[in-house]
Amino acid sequence: QVQLVESGGGLVQAGGSLRLSCAASGRTFSYYAMAWFRQAPGKGREFVSAIRWSDGRTFYADSVKGRFTISRDNTKTTLYLQMNSLKPEDAARYYCAATARGTPVADLRIKGSYDYWGQGTQVTVSS
Repeated sequence: QVQLVESGGGLVQAGGSLRLSCAASGRTFSYYAMAWFRQAPGKGREFVSAIRWSDGRTFYADSVKGRFTISRDNTKTTLYLQMNSLKPEDAARYYCAATARGTPVADLRIKGSYDYWGQGTQVTVSS
């Protein structure tokens, strides 16, 4: 069983920064990719960013490109999301996800491509 635990959420003013972390534990396997999704009240879960574990290639939603940076720590099996220049529209619950399946690049933005999910961490941005 794989467990993903997010941390680092909180309340921040618009223009501020937060760094989210996702710690993986349990059954050890080689991830193919890990990602961050977010869900605001009344909205669907949307793709934020993904990283392919083998080569570190990264992918971003247009809405966060240039402001967010995804990274991973191979030793600790930890995923990060550095969020800068936060906007009120970034407020949501942020979820970490992982997959061990080979996945086409285009499908890394699809939540159904991921088998493992954390419980999420709340990000609130005040204007």
